[in-house]
Amino acid sequence: MKILHLDTNHPLLMNQLKSLGFENYEDYTSSKSEIEDKIHEYDGIVIRSRFTIDKQFLDKAANLKFIGRVGAGLENIDCDYAEKKGVRLISAPEGNRNAVGEHTLGMLLSLFNKLNKADKEVREGKWLREENRGIELDGKTVGIIGYGNMGKAFAKKLRGFDVEVICYDIKPNVGNENAQQVSLNELQKRVDVLSLHTPQTELTMKMVNSEFINNFSKPFWLLNTARGKSVVTKDLVLALQSEKVLGAGLDVLEYEKKSFENLFTNQKMPEAFQYLINAENVLLSPHVAGWTVESKEKLAQTIVDKIKENYRIEKF
Repeated sequence: MKILHLDTNHPLLMNQLKSLGFENYEDYTSSKSEIEDKIHEYDGIVIRSRFTIDKQFLDKAANLKFIGRVGAGLENIDCDYAEKKGVRLISAPEGNRNAVGEHTLGMLLSLFNKLNKADKEVREGKWLREENRGIELDGKTVGIIGYGNMGKAFAKKLRGFDVEVICYDIKPNVGNENAQQVSLNELQKRVDVLSLHTPQTELTMKMVNSEFINNFSKPFWLLNTARGKSVVTKDLVLALQSEKVLGAGLDVLEYEKKSFENLFTNQKMPEAFQYLINAENVLLSPHVAGWTVESKEKLAQTIVDKIKENYRIEKF
């Protein structure tokens, strides 16, 4: 089997695939149309988020048996059409769930203790103690929307705190010893902190808008380490200004391209984003919640293991 690697990954991925008898080929620079001209030659591809795998691409991939996405989500792939064409989809949410859990907790503690603000001020020679008095996580209710790999990982990280953790998910019976599953209405009544861990779907696109935010019974803190397009930024800014949202930790933004590798589709900075970058109660990071030294290796290993498992089943 010939595998085309379209993004660089941890070297163990190609090394182990080679030892299993696969032929590895690399192309990290050709345009999508150039890849389409030769994709019929390959049995599998491995990609992160370089470009969208759409119907046109899949129609030209006549011999494609699988797509390995070195990441959690599959929104850059036309999944329905791929499955219709008999192409197996392989992702690796297990590989970076711990990293996402740790990053989310780090953002929350930093916001509560004003660490980004305090650090900046000390570097400027300001020693403002009362102005940087923080709040404690203990005693708070943390709500998680999306209780899959990422949501469960974050809930596990909260076990060391005296907090109540509740979760909402469209799937029934996903709650566990770390989080009680509740209705969305109940979650909106109770939480002090809301953390998003949802995939990008029609249901989650623009989910966090003014109507959604105003349905919460009390002001809350928002964390988003999932997908940027789940939050309407201008509505979040209005909520921050009115203090309906007390602060936000955003690892993702709605302005990101589908590749997640770039922020804006053009050079114009949206007005709402200008507010975020100047807000002291907003913490931003460049889509790196699952982007650790360890997760790079875990993601690659997960993809290898799943390709190996499926290869054993189907004997391509």
